[in-house]
Amino acid sequence: MNTIPTIFNEKISPYTAVGSKERNASSGISAIILNRPGHSQRSLFQELEKTGFDNIISIESCAPHYDIEELSGRFPFIRFILPEKEINLGQQINLAASEIESPLFFVLRSDMKIIAGGTAKRMIERLSIDNDEIDDISLQKNEKKTGLKRLCTVPVIMNSNYEILPTLIAPMTYRKKIKTAFCEPNNEDDLSLYPFDGIGIYDRQRFINTGGFDITIKNTHWQLMDFGFRSHLWGEEIALNLHFKLSCDGETNSESYTIENCYRRFYLKNLAPVFRNDYAHLPLYRFPAFFNKSGESFFSAWKEFKESRNWVTKNKYRWRGGAHDVISRWNTES
Repeated sequence: MNTIPTIFNEKISPYTAVGSKERNASSGISAIILNRPGHSQRSLFQELEKTGFDNIISIESCAPHYDIEELSGRFPFIRFILPEKEINLGQQINLAASEIESPLFFVLRSDMKIIAGGTAKRMIERLSIDNDEIDDISLQKNEKKTGLKRLCTVPVIMNSNYEILPTLIAPMTYRKKIKTAFCEPNNEDDLSLYPFDGIGIYDRQRFINTGGFDITIKNTHWQLMDFGFRSHLWGEEIALNLHFKLSCDGETNSESYTIENCYRRFYLKNLAPVFRNDYAHLPLYRFPAFFNKSGESFFSAWKEFKESRNWVTKNKYRWRGGAHDVISRWNTES
């Protein structure tokens, strides 16, 4: 199994960039488009330009179905990223976040459009907090002052008939196994375990500080679960803003919940660590049960366990609670 990344974008996949990196505006927020094959991006590009984003990054497939040079000439403010090989969701977002400098970035799919939220500058205003709130949050988290609300703000997502989709994710346990429930957005600042399909407005510095997505977790569901749990365990917040609304013309992605090596990595990094006082550790007594359920040889299971244990030790003071504390936030609110 690949080594757990210890810093943001530690392993960058080779890619080609076409288009300008010059800032198109100075609002403080950029747009990142995850291309979904079969959907025209031209109208979306035009709308995003009018919205006033600093930069617009379009993550393409390794073999785009149209002429990038022609499209780049038509839309010189777009920077097209062409990976040399197909990359997973987390790799796409990590890579795009490395290409921009704006404090915030808005991730959306090429078959989506923004139907509420205002201009880019208005988005920044909605996600900024006043000085008193900054002082309170900085004191609670023992971090430098920041003028932005949270790690990730998730929007309301509707289908082509403008029916609201259940895109808020709540964690729960069933027969000692971790499950997720998909809920419709109702109340401002409702929590979500992770951003549905990666869609949301991210605080770039917080995103980098948490390490971004673990690209070695290939399964999209467990990759999102890992990012979400880690974020909440480390004191960050992923929550709803009802003012931001997207419509989606295509089908939303389905997630695979298969218990596999991707789940094992998620488990060791997020569920198995024990939090005491002000730090977390992965105790040795977790290994026998992990080995019995892993289906791996003793030495293979121990290697995986030891790697995760070292990763937890390296980041042990980042924890603000344990897995049960994260899950109980939803139980308390319900």
